[in-house]
Amino acid sequence: MELLFQQLLNGLTIGSVYSLVALGLTLVFGILHVPNFAHGALYMVGAYIALTAMTALGVSYWIAILIAVLFVAFVSVLMERIVFSRLDPKDPLPIMIAAIGILFFLESLAQYTWGSQYQRMITPYGDSIQIFGLTVTIQRILVIVAAVILMVLLHLFLTKTMTGAAIIAMSQNRNGAFLVGIHSSRVAMMTFAIAGGLAAAAAALSAPINLVFPSMGNLVIMKAFVIIIIGGMGSIPGAIIGGYILGMAESLGATYLSTDYKDLIAFFLLVLILTLKPTGLFAKGVK
Repeated sequence: MELLFQQLLNGLTIGSVYSLVALGLTLVFGILHVPNFAHGALYMVGAYIALTAMTALGVSYWIAILIAVLFVAFVSVLMERIVFSRLDPKDPLPIMIAAIGILFFLESLAQYTWGSQYQRMITPYGDSIQIFGLTVTIQRILVIVAAVILMVLLHLFLTKTMTGAAIIAMSQNRNGAFLVGIHSSRVAMMTFAIAGGLAAAAAALSAPINLVFPSMGNLVIMKAFVIIIIGGMGSIPGAIIGGYILGMAESLGATYLSTDYKDLIAFFLLVLILTLKPTGLFAKGVK
């Protein structure tokens, strides 16, 4: 029983990271209606920027996370302004090709800048504590709590602010949003900034638990795509719940089945859920 609760806690940690990445991907899809394959590269850049801020600049862990979030948000906005805003949203193929090109560019740039070797981020919260008889690191608790706080803040932003209402309006009816005077360029920039910031936060929070390397975002973004398909394309509740479902399934599967099949569980869940509910767990649309 203790092993079960330990793995459930690990599943919450993994699911928190997946949900944050999938949230950003879902928001961008809600605006462009095209999956952003470069989102995993933003996740990777966030980890490297946080690591560099701590090692080269000597700043604290929290300041490093803030720097990573702001930097990646800026890169994400540049990506939207320089590339995606110049492409026809009605033709998804050029946008998908451009996103893949950005992914390869950022990975190559990271490898040139930081090297291809694996690196580890040292956290001030690496100590272990006892909770109801379970031994957990403070960093894992921090990931879960920080993810929930970010999700709540995102919900409040989307439901309580004019910009958030504009994002929801754009995702639900693009033409209708134009007719009521919503500035599509500003909404797109804000959406990309939020998505990049969430990816960077997820990477900086999980980097002390995992290793940092140039291709670290590839597997994460593949699972994020699985999550948003499972949850319903463009659905924020679907991205959150789908992330935690996958995190739990991977953690329990690696323990009770085999670690060799851990990364296959995502695709098994994808086939299973889409067989039972082809539209995903939630209706389409940012909510």
